[in-house]
Amino acid sequence: QVQLVESGGGLVQPGGSLRLSCTGSGSISSMYAMGWYRQAPGKEREFVAGISWSGSRTRYSDAVKGRFTIFADNAKNTVYLQMNSLKPEDTAVYYCAADPTGSLYSYHYWGQGTQVTVSS
Repeated sequence: QVQLVESGGGLVQPGGSLRLSCTGSGSISSMYAMGWYRQAPGKEREFVAGISWSGSRTRYSDAVKGRFTIFADNAKNTVYLQMNSLKPEDTAVYYCAADPTGSLYSYHYWGQGTQVTVSS
């Protein structure tokens, strides 16, 4: 059993910041890569950011590159998404994900999501 629990979502104004957290528990391995996806109303779920278990590799979508930062605390089994310069188009449910292959492309485990709303 792998459990992923997100937190940190909320309502922010355009240009504001939020930090999302995801804590893993159960049989999750410290060797997994971790990532974030998001899904806006009426749209398909899209990749946002990923990080290798060592932290040596990261990957970002073009939509968030330069504004969002993914980082992890392996001792706490927690991955974070720091979101700066938020835009209304960032509004979505954000999902934490785990990739047992470590590739940053094969996410198989998902959290329940946390809502981020960017509005004035």
